[in-house]
Amino acid sequence: MVIYRAGAFMPSTLQKIRMEYQPLLPPLLNDIHSLALIPTGNLVVKDSALAHLFPHTYQRPHLKVAKSQIQEQFPMRIGFVFSGGQAAGGHNIASGLFDSLKKLHVDSQLFGFLGGPDGIVKNKYIEINAEVLASYRNQGGFNLIGAGRTKIETSQQFLAAAQTVKDLKLDGLVVVGGDDSNTNAALLAEYFLSQGMATKVIGVPKTIDGDLKNEFIELSFGFDSATKTYSEFVGNILVDALSAEKYTFFIKLMGRTASHIVLEVALNTHPNLALIGEEVEAQGWTLQDITHIIADLIIERAKSGKNYGAILIPEGLIEFIPEYKILIKELNTLLSTKPIYAEKIESLIPNQEKINYIKSFLSLKAQQSLQTLPEDIQMQLLLDRDPHGNVQVAKIDTERLLIETVRQELTKRLAQNSVVKFNPQPLFCGYEGRACLPSNFDSQYCYTLGHLATLLIQAGATGYMACIQKLNEPIENWELCGVPLVSMIHLEERHGKTKPVIKKALVELTSPIFNYFKQESVKWRLNDDYINPGPMQFFGPEEITHSKPFTLMNKK
Repeated sequence: MVIYRAGAFMPSTLQKIRMEYQPLLPPLLNDIHSLALIPTGNLVVKDSALAHLFPHTYQRPHLKVAKSQIQEQFPMRIGFVFSGGQAAGGHNIASGLFDSLKKLHVDSQLFGFLGGPDGIVKNKYIEINAEVLASYRNQGGFNLIGAGRTKIETSQQFLAAAQTVKDLKLDGLVVVGGDDSNTNAALLAEYFLSQGMATKVIGVPKTIDGDLKNEFIELSFGFDSATKTYSEFVGNILVDALSAEKYTFFIKLMGRTASHIVLEVALNTHPNLALIGEEVEAQGWTLQDITHIIADLIIERAKSGKNYGAILIPEGLIEFIPEYKILIKELNTLLSTKPIYAEKIESLIPNQEKINYIKSFLSLKAQQSLQTLPEDIQMQLLLDRDPHGNVQVAKIDTERLLIETVRQELTKRLAQNSVVKFNPQPLFCGYEGRACLPSNFDSQYCYTLGHLATLLIQAGATGYMACIQKLNEPIENWELCGVPLVSMIHLEERHGKTKPVIKKALVELTSPIFNYFKQESVKWRLNDDYINPGPMQFFGPEEITHSKPFTLMNKK
């Protein structure tokens, strides 16, 4: 079913100029007709139990793009879908797919599924042509075809997805998404093979959070653009703090569970304190411990006449605080596996009744943790949940919670510290980083990923992730490869059930980059070593127009 999508927008002058930008490609892709994917040995799948879940895709070789003889080309039909939240560069995946398909054969066709995976299930799509695509090249967002968070899980959904790709006679399906979306891609690849279908499924690593990372994926696309956007915001706030000398900014940064975004932005801007959720968990810091750390900092700075500053807070901080980690796990299991409880909460009117009702199903420890939180935070835990029943950490006002606990702590110490003037300002950096114009790096990275996905499908690969390595080096040195998705999967308990998932990559506390951060951040506490990196640059010296993430360039 072809659906017309009026995803038009009124472009600014900058957007019009960016539409004309031609991303560079690795030289290897200049002659796309003479490339092949060479097996370089089977990858070790860590969990043998996966063999029963993925019998058709369990043993697959690592593939590397290499020069080959010119081969006869045939028209291909490829569909793609944006799964999950937005990330800058997605439209360049589409551009890379389209251009590579047309280079291989002029009669090849590209289809975009509308509104995320739901478009696959419901057979809603548009054909992408040069005219439609022209306005979206090098643009932010996913508004060409939209995105969605539907998971293809039920037998009916798998059947419907299979029927859609059969109806469209697709040679390949490209899933652009994060860890969960690419787990779904692995399951689709396995299902299609079990049904004797020829359609290949390829994943592309997308998430601003930076948590889709492993020995094969050096970086997910969108991370660079998002952190550049947030770094500009934080840099401006630091200059404001230094100018007015009266505000302490509590800035929460998007990033889900992992603290990669906070780490990158902190290294770019030098705030007075940057909390890393993974360190909080490793140290076993309680909410009271974190409160004391912040209060101590504010008092120390006040004694130097500095009643101002900035603190970066990861979106997923509350999940790492031991007492709340237990609470969130119990709530997720309770409300996702038994919808009747969630429905009951909705039906109760006074907030206290809602809280008392759910407390009766929690362990004593979880009850105590819930009770320590202000009522508005308790309600956010109970009511702000995603379609699968999970706590939406983005909607928990952790920055306001910390302001309140720090205020109370400073009040207790006020007699001894009369120099303290505490004027907190809560801020949240989130959605503005998801659909910004992509950086030159993300534009080129995604354009290359689109070409690579086409090559993987042409080579007959299925159940693979398109991966590019040596990203920290010049584009001439980038290495293009395909990595079996199953090699990235492990078994994990989700809501009381064991499920195959691609493991989220958290900040590694033993890594050189984290050790560097710990050494440097000591200087930031009392000094005003603020850096304002300014807005993302597209024109000018290459050192600013083609800069790459600090954490990518300084891994060692």
